[in-house]
Amino acid sequence: MLRVVKVRLYPDVQQQQSLAQAFGSCRWLWNYCLNLMNQTYKETGKGLSGYEVKKIIPQLKKEHEWLSLTYSQCLQQVCLNLGVSFNNFFEKRANYPRFKSKHALQSIQYPQNVKLADSYLTLPKIGDVSAIIHRPIEGKVKTVTVSKNCSNQYFAAILFDDGKDKPEQKVEGKVIGIDLGLTHFAVTSDGFKFDNPRVLNKHENNLKLKQQQLSRKQKNSNSRTKARIKVARIHRKITNCREDFLHKLSRRIVNENQVIIVENLNVKGMMQNRKLSKAIHEVGWGMFCTMLKYKAAMEGKIYLEVDRFFPSSKTCHVCLNQVGSLPLDIRNWTCEKCHTKHDRDVNASINLRDEGLRILTSGTGDKACCPDVSRSKGGRKKSTTALSVGQEAYGVREASL
Repeated sequence: MLRVVKVRLYPDVQQQQSLAQAFGSCRWLWNYCLNLMNQTYKETGKGLSGYEVKKIIPQLKKEHEWLSLTYSQCLQQVCLNLGVSFNNFFEKRANYPRFKSKHALQSIQYPQNVKLADSYLTLPKIGDVSAIIHRPIEGKVKTVTVSKNCSNQYFAAILFDDGKDKPEQKVEGKVIGIDLGLTHFAVTSDGFKFDNPRVLNKHENNLKLKQQQLSRKQKNSNSRTKARIKVARIHRKITNCREDFLHKLSRRIVNENQVIIVENLNVKGMMQNRKLSKAIHEVGWGMFCTMLKYKAAMEGKIYLEVDRFFPSSKTCHVCLNQVGSLPLDIRNWTCEKCHTKHDRDVNASINLRDEGLRILTSGTGDKACCPDVSRSKGGRKKSTTALSVGQEAYGVREASL
């Protein structure tokens, strides 16, 4: 099974210069090949593959001798990655490849010949770079991606195969439904509510001050470069705090549950709301769902997403009665048929749990909203295992048919 460990690098001054040369060469080659592909398509109507543009590297080295200072396989990997980017675009998994800038994140990829030690990494044409390897890396190293962020911090993402098979997914165990929000970041079907940390609000004043200082600096001056790094460090601090919260919460949820069910949110569409776009961008729903997905897969657990149009908030989880309208300012409501008082978020998480398990057990994509069906007088059982709740939800669906 493939795993990735990201470690911090501390190159010396000479190694930083060598890495800067490598970053620049790979960035220039990416832009050159991307422009060549665009021009070829305009002139002939046919594009070039990554393997075809890789063949022009020897000729480019003769024309530009400084390309030889960079490890050859890093240059070859640039062409292959460009071909993969076009494949992702044609298969509608990503946007069209763009030209790279020297002001953005810089990275190079080593497909092989990288040696690991206890406190350093040996990179071809760079040397032994000091590193803090905080986790054991046991297995065959596939690729090593060295990157530099806007705060002048260096990292290495080590991809390796640990030799273990991917665990099989099992249904038996505890199931949980999660409703994501802004006031409370996550509300579970068990009734637990996790507050939104609002990391940006804690650093907003400091960020505003540093940005004002940056705006007063003269362009292309050393003082402006120092001020830009200060702003970048604050952004990095905000990112680290957000990722720390998301990692800890996702790890806790995956450890305590076997089946995890969330709603498939249209985050990009929700960002069009000008009043909530800043809060939605800050909270990091997409990153949280991604963490839940890959952590559950590594543990042999099930991660499932329910359709975004499923009326989880407007449906009573006791009698399945659906109300016509439920504005966002109404956080508690009472069902007109069974007179059950609901917390909006808790009720939504329970409905997400039942709908996800109905899909998991029945294998169909039909909606489980049945306003004309009422449950038995005995009420819902308190079991929260995947099979029991799934069979119960599937039985209600069968009764409506």
